Amino acid sequence: MDSFSSSFLSTLAIPKVLLSPTKTMRTLHPASASGPLLNVSSVRIEEKPTQQPPTERTSATPTTTTLPRPPNANGRPLSKKSASSSIATPLAKKSQAKPELKKQAEMSVPAVFFNAFDDIINNFIDPPLRPSVDPRNVLYNNFAPIEELPPTECEVIQGSLPAALDGAYIRNGPNPQFLPRGPYHLFDGDGMLHSIRISQGKATLCSRYVKTYKYTAERDAGYPLLPNVFSGFNGLAASAARGALSAARIVVGQFNPANGIGLANTSLAFFGNRLYALGESDLPYSVRLTSNGDIETLGRHDFDGQLFMSMTAHPKVDPETGEAFAFRYGPIPPFLTFFRFDANGTKQPDVPIFSMVRPSFLHDFAITKKYAIFADIQIGMNPLEMIAGGSPVGTDPAKVPRLGVIPRYAKDESEMRWFDVPGFNIIHAINAWDEEDGNAIVMVAPNILSVEHTLERMDLIHAMVEKVRIDLRTGIVTRHPISARNLDFAVINQAYVGRKNKYVYAAVGDPMPKISGVVKLDVSKGEREDCIVASRMFGAGCYGGEPFFVAKAPESNQEAEEDDGYVVSYVHDENAGESRFLVMDAKSPNLDVVAAVKLPRRVPYGFHGLFVRESDLKAL
Repeated sequence: MDSFSSSFLSTLAIPKVLLSPTKTMRTLHPASASGPLLNVSSVRIEEKPTQQPPTERTSATPTTTTLPRPPNANGRPLSKKSASSSIATPLAKKSQAKPELKKQAEMSVPAVFFNAFDDIINNFIDPPLRPSVDPRNVLYNNFAPIEELPPTECEVIQGSLPAALDGAYIRNGPNPQFLPRGPYHLFDGDGMLHSIRISQGKATLCSRYVKTYKYTAERDAGYPLLPNVFSGFNGLAASAARGALSAARIVVGQFNPANGIGLANTSLAFFGNRLYALGESDLPYSVRLTSNGDIETLGRHDFDGQLFMSMTAHPKVDPETGEAFAFRYGPIPPFLTFFRFDANGTKQPDVPIFSMVRPSFLHDFAITKKYAIFADIQIGMNPLEMIAGGSPVGTDPAKVPRLGVIPRYAKDESEMRWFDVPGFNIIHAINAWDEEDGNAIVMVAPNILSVEHTLERMDLIHAMVEKVRIDLRTGIVTRHPISARNLDFAVINQAYVGRKNKYVYAAVGDPMPKISGVVKLDVSKGEREDCIVASRMFGAGCYGGEPFFVAKAPESNQEAEEDDGYVVSYVHDENAGESRFLVMDAKSPNLDVVAAVKLPRRVPYGFHGLFVRESDLKAL
């Protein structure tokens, strides 16, 4: 799972225990009496800004400047308060002299009042009581946030990095800037990019926040300004209190929502010679990698004013035409809007879909050479319930899921067709294609069998990959499972997006959101055949993330075999407290490890990634 429209509110109340900055603090996780170590490295706790947040931003304004603050032993900026309550990571191997702390400026009267009201909300009106929004339960072990890391050389400890990987693998994910002391959901963290730049067999790791408007405004303020969407509205009293507090902050000028509220914490996309960090609650943020492997945020990108609202975190790029197809969804009509970008990255006109009559949770979709396919599932947005104190996202067991098919170059929705597919609830789509006769569409996607647990109990989610065929002449929909295992975060060779493919590489939930391994599926096999043709489990206490397939030959090489390439992923050993970057042979029956890179510090579990070739990096 990944995020949908989250904003961050408050910071975690640290127990009143005297600790030196170099000692560690243990926080009990409900699942263990002994409790795992909360691997947080000096996340800031409400410090006063040394400068005022910017009042206006444009898409062309770079946002890479950070406030100078003395680092801790791991390089994380420390405030006066966080210095005495830092939670050290077990990966810190070197100690440094105690940093010189800057004197904290006094907060304005409104800021003092608002923060005091925030404390009342988090401690009395709506404390984090449910496990799904309790920071002690959510931010444990390798889910805990880390500090930024400048470009740092890595050690190749097994094999060698192939030349086909020259470029960068970049993965996005949530990493809260401030430790939450109120309710916090996994989807609510600020976006952080983890890039491993590979060149001539050498690797460099860099971790940087996406410098969104929300991140920079809160960084400059020294404390959170907005509540979390997924965890901040639990009942009428909490919704009213946090809504009033947010409105007050906006009125006094602490935050301007016109500049965006998104976190850019979900995925990345490369099209029109630009690289974007994405989160579906906002516009894309343009980013680039420097020659030394550092990550820079260039700014919020509105495509010359043509994109004025949010965009999906999962656009589909046609490898043959270079076009990118995308959509947005929301709580007011039209609940779905389809659009595309040409090969130069120029946005084309919107196609509003009014035949979607209720706000649905449309996180992903699929394209073929002729069509775009959308899933109207049992998870939906509840704007009225949210106003009354309910969750912004919920499930409707009485709703019949359906698939909508529209020509991908449609100028309006007149040719949109909907097909009922009972019990088919997808969060992610893997791929789709047109059958050779042009009269049917095939779609492959993980079906969430326990959809009611999507937000509250991700550990109870079971995603079963299915192949769905829609006969466009008769309207008959047929389905069959590809595998009964719990699989999600599946990827293919990107050269096959929108056309018939054979192989899928999927993450094994153990349970979700932890990933214990990766399997290779042959989706061309028959209904009663075992479609898993290769697998690699990471081992006891080791968990990874979404795999990504990197072809040995460029996507333009039509002669290359579909599975001739590598599967890459970050993997963390919770027992040793170390993270690695694994490169696996995609053709081998055991997904043999070709190379392993020991990372200079841990990479937290996250969401979606992307590999960008060296030639494309130079074009940014």
